[in-house]
Amino acid sequence: MATIFFSYSHKDEEQRDRLETHLSMLKRQGLIDAWHDRRISAGDEVHKEISKNLEAADIILLLVSSDFIASEYCYNVDMARALERHDAGEAVVIPVILRPCDWHSAPFGKIMATPKDGKPITKWTDIDEAFLDVTLSIKEALQKRGTSGSAVSFRSGPSASTVRPSVEVRSSNLRVAKHFTDHDRDQFLSEAFDYLNKFFSNSIEELSLRNPEIGGNVRLIDANRFTAVAYRNGTAICRCTIFIGGLGLSRATQRICYLNDDSGVTNSFNEGVSVDADDHALYLKPLGMHTRGTGDSNKLTMQGAAELYWGMFIDPLQRS
Repeated sequence: MATIFFSYSHKDEEQRDRLETHLSMLKRQGLIDAWHDRRISAGDEVHKEISKNLEAADIILLLVSSDFIASEYCYNVDMARALERHDAGEAVVIPVILRPCDWHSAPFGKIMATPKDGKPITKWTDIDEAFLDVTLSIKEALQKRGTSGSAVSFRSGPSASTVRPSVEVRSSNLRVAKHFTDHDRDQFLSEAFDYLNKFFSNSIEELSLRNPEIGGNVRLIDANRFTAVAYRNGTAICRCTIFIGGLGLSRATQRICYLNDDSGVTNSFNEGVSVDADDHALYLKPLGMHTRGTGDSNKLTMQGAAELYWGMFIDPLQRS
């Protein structure tokens, strides 16, 4: 069985929990055991336990974000020793890019990162798809490192049957479901709307810079509505209204809706995303009107929802 060590900032604990959940199949197959500092028991020496488990790890995951890079311990202790063991062939280091940050020039920038192409997890449209990509990368690393039957074997030593567990041995599976309040959901909905507004404004500005014949604008009507228009040689090609609305529904069931014109009306829409949650986090769930129902299984980030609506908006321009 291989040991996986999580090096991360506590500000990214939610992402670490999600990744550990996605590694559950590898755990069930007896291929891995996961360790992170939340497994340290009361009374243990924190730095001693971290060092011991870092030295014993077969695969070391660096959960990379701006907070990881800013952490003196993560960067100068965990990462430094992890790279020494990686260069010596004693362990495999895998950078997992959680959030956009300046990581390419870091000492671990020479190592192939995951998800694919080093695209940060928060920039993927579907959260589960991003973590699946990371899981498959870890699985591939396990297979390359060496397998023996159905279990991965990395180092020699006493067999599992002769190893005496220490008194602090316990499960790392201590996560419990998070519960989100109405305030959490309302705030997430408002932040998602603001994100969409900025996303469309920046995208239309960049579109115009790259294509001199294209112009456009985004107009914020009020705190719950904005419109967008894109022109080619002065002729309007793309129009939309994006708004927070419920069409008579309660605030708790409101959604961010997309309408294929810039009238600003809120009594109809062509697609909508609503706030939903799993055991880990809030996300945006599309109704599936535009995606013909396939959106029901999606857990969209704010980036994912923005890409969905931008794709609907720019489609006429790309086809004309």
